[in-house]
Amino acid sequence: MKFTLGTAASVLVAAASLYAAPTLADVCDTPTPLGDLGKFEGEVITIMGSMEGQDEEMLTNTVSCFEKATGAVVKYSGSRDFAALIVADLRSNNAPNIAIFPQPGLAGDMAKEGFLTPLGQESADWMAENYGAGPSWVALGTYADADGNEDFYGFAYKMDLKSLVWYSPEQFEDNGYEIPDTMEGLIALSDQMVEDGNTPWCIGVESGNATGWTATDWMEDLMLRTTSPENYDRWVSNDLPFNSPEVINAMDLYGQFSRNDDYVAGGASSVATTFFGDAPKGLFSSPASCMMHRQASFIPAFFPKKGEEVANGEADFFYFPPFEASDLGNPVLGAGTLWTMTKDSPATRAFFEFMKEASAHEAWMSQGTFLTAHTGADLNAYATPALRKQGEILSNATTFRFDASDLMPGAIGAGAFWSEMTAFANGQDTKTTADNIQSAWDAIK
Repeated sequence: MKFTLGTAASVLVAAASLYAAPTLADVCDTPTPLGDLGKFEGEVITIMGSMEGQDEEMLTNTVSCFEKATGAVVKYSGSRDFAALIVADLRSNNAPNIAIFPQPGLAGDMAKEGFLTPLGQESADWMAENYGAGPSWVALGTYADADGNEDFYGFAYKMDLKSLVWYSPEQFEDNGYEIPDTMEGLIALSDQMVEDGNTPWCIGVESGNATGWTATDWMEDLMLRTTSPENYDRWVSNDLPFNSPEVINAMDLYGQFSRNDDYVAGGASSVATTFFGDAPKGLFSSPASCMMHRQASFIPAFFPKKGEEVANGEADFFYFPPFEASDLGNPVLGAGTLWTMTKDSPATRAFFEFMKEASAHEAWMSQGTFLTAHTGADLNAYATPALRKQGEILSNATTFRFDASDLMPGAIGAGAFWSEMTAFANGQDTKTTADNIQSAWDAIK
């Protein structure tokens, strides 16, 4: 991923207005009753994270359900400088009870330094059984300590979804197009659109200092659809080089979409210079300059009406589908927050039991801006139909993988990967692009 923190914050505020429901009188009145978590009258649990604004308000509303049930007091501190603050606090022995990491890498570093308390095999087994693509989430929160011993530390709670294709239902209906459920069908639909005189895709990778990140998301989604999850993990760790046949195959496939003048609004040469937030506006021009746009769940914030299009039916989305010929199931690319125990106490352990409760998910689902893979949560609790549909995609996933560029070293994930994919958009061939990224990775060993 992606933007500067300031840009991300403004995007999330706008997205919150799209997906949020009106404030509820009591978010704790959920479809699923809350179980007995014990009594901890007056005990304080401190939580530190990066969520601010509306997300912080929704978090506070949700944890109030735990407070009411147990008598404990939960104090949350949110800052966009969380990454630096939590490291300083942990190393100075001033840790909160719970730290919410938006990226697994830093959590893994803190586990290796001995600052995280394992949540235990029982919690790992619970997540494997009760989350869609549960083993994927367990792996995301499993880290090695300084001695190389692995344990489960990171409880995934509040997810983001990237494997989406946005479109105009009216345009699809007027042209007789149907939603494809396979990658073969998506490519055939794109070809049909060209035959009909329409342009299938709007694609833009310009994003200031982060130019190229949208191309890396395309690559990540396609890696999950053309090779195994294990190879995806090997790619993230550089055990599978960037210039391996598997990665080059995915890049070539991305090129079939992005470097085809008939496929892209403005032609392939426009991809590198089109701002990623402007790209989807072609769905709503008259006449429409494109029929589809692959992007994450936040993108309606950049639509001309700032996302009202989703609520009023002018825009919708479908799952970016897998190849029918593969046996890779329904992979999903995304991100999420990992809640870790940084100071142990009985009340803190009870809080992690709270997060296993379906009602702990439903309380936030009812407010908006929250997706969960918890298969026991009632989908009717989602604040909007769009969120419910995204939640269904998450819970039906057979594999979940975190954004690869966020897991790679910064010099690659936010460096060579971005810049070389931009060069690819400007016409650089696949082999040179892959070789250059691999050379950059070799240089930091």
